[in-house]
Amino acid sequence: MSLDHLKKYGINHLQTKLLINGEWVTSIGNKTFPTYNPATGEKIIDVCEGAKEDIDKAVKSAREAFKTWSKTSGMERAKLMYKLADLIEEHKEELARVETLDNGKPLRTHSLEVDLPQVIRVYRYYAGWADKISGKTVPVEGNFFSYTKHEPVGIAGQVIPWNFPLMMQAWKFGPALAAGCTCILKPSKQTPLSALRVGELMLEAGFPPGVINIIPGDGSTIGEYIARHPDIDKIAFTGSTDVGKKILKCSAESNLKRVSLELGGKGPQIVFSDYDLDKAVRLAHYGLFFNMGQCCGAASRVYVEESIYDEFVKQSAELAKKRKVVDPFAPDTEQGPQIDEKQFNKILKYIDQGKKEGARLVTGGNRWGDKGYFIEPTIFSDVKDEMTIARDEIFGPVMCIMKFKDLDEVIHRANQTWYGLTAGVVTSDFSKALAIANNVQSGTVWINCWNMFDAAQPYGGYKESGMGRELGEGGLMNYLEVKSVMMNLEQPKISKRVHPIYQKDVIKSEITY
Repeated sequence: MSLDHLKKYGINHLQTKLLINGEWVTSIGNKTFPTYNPATGEKIIDVCEGAKEDIDKAVKSAREAFKTWSKTSGMERAKLMYKLADLIEEHKEELARVETLDNGKPLRTHSLEVDLPQVIRVYRYYAGWADKISGKTVPVEGNFFSYTKHEPVGIAGQVIPWNFPLMMQAWKFGPALAAGCTCILKPSKQTPLSALRVGELMLEAGFPPGVINIIPGDGSTIGEYIARHPDIDKIAFTGSTDVGKKILKCSAESNLKRVSLELGGKGPQIVFSDYDLDKAVRLAHYGLFFNMGQCCGAASRVYVEESIYDEFVKQSAELAKKRKVVDPFAPDTEQGPQIDEKQFNKILKYIDQGKKEGARLVTGGNRWGDKGYFIEPTIFSDVKDEMTIARDEIFGPVMCIMKFKDLDEVIHRANQTWYGLTAGVVTSDFSKALAIANNVQSGTVWINCWNMFDAAQPYGGYKESGMGRELGEGGLMNYLEVKSVMMNLEQPKISKRVHPIYQKDVIKSEITY
């Protein structure tokens, strides 16, 4: 794509090199890979592809930078993070356009109105933490002074996905930088451009060389190499459960580096008949179709109380048919394309599987348009728990609506999954709401809402949805080691004797305890 063509999207510049030790460099071997516009399928630009040797260079620079960065005062770290947040806010329109071009999410309703505000909020939130990291004094038995202190883990390897490139970068960089860690970030090959642009803003903000390093590349090569590298102290990964298991294995087989994983989900949205039906339909619609269904926390299993089931299905289909699926740069777009051809074909296969297994296709199910990777908003009813579309994470605009009779039944069915990332309940009865919140095995439970995030609220999963937490104080703790210190407070016993000549007290040279 030529520079003149980029200007059509309101973009004047794209960074394509690797960021290592404060410098933009080409990769060793000069390999590149193309990144594509998912709305049209056309190539945007070629990006430098990192190799293992590039990771080694980044690790060396990060280790050297850690010696200083880890000792830099929290107040100084905070100043740089606040400066970065200000720069992102200043360039938010540009960043949103880069994100939409590379990822396909609607510019106004997603990139600009949802993702960028949270990115800025996350950096400012963790900047506020940087000078407030402290330990505790601990009452212990005996005459000891005992306390804990928090120290940065060291070099953090961070591997982020393609569905929320800017947000995931902030979720990883924010707590790591506040804690005093140095970072090596690998953005997804599908969406490297916004991460590289933020890297430019980080240098402009004044982050020292080596504190942040950004190396796009292939997950099966440099992603695994980061997970196995003996001089990387911690790895944070957001992505699929299968890859998360591989990363955990790599850590165990190398240096047992600290691991945090935010993985897949199959969130149950439980709708009771006592709630306003129109609002319930819209909540479920937003919970599933937001970001083209490409959310690990999507409301992809919708359980509806049987007395309102038929009407709920009818209204959901009507709303899905009205959803605006067009060019993501258009101002009123609600749904853009899927990320690439592979994901596009995978979703269509799941739709075919749903029909073969007996689910009723209510609406959608086809490709939208004749170019790019758009899929119609799709709704299945009469879905059974054992069906493939009810068990697997589809990661696309496919809603599965199921019927339930009572509270105990739906709690049991909601928990019949290997995932446990998100869940939701829609009801006017707070006893039901709290019963769901207290008994569904999920890291997040939304009551009468969905996809509500705050930088201060921890996010993560039970079971095979991961380990550790993103955001909040829990996200910060991923990048800190807790050190215990104990001091013996018993004073030495000083014995005295009378000097034979002066008859005055003198202190013996021997000290006994």
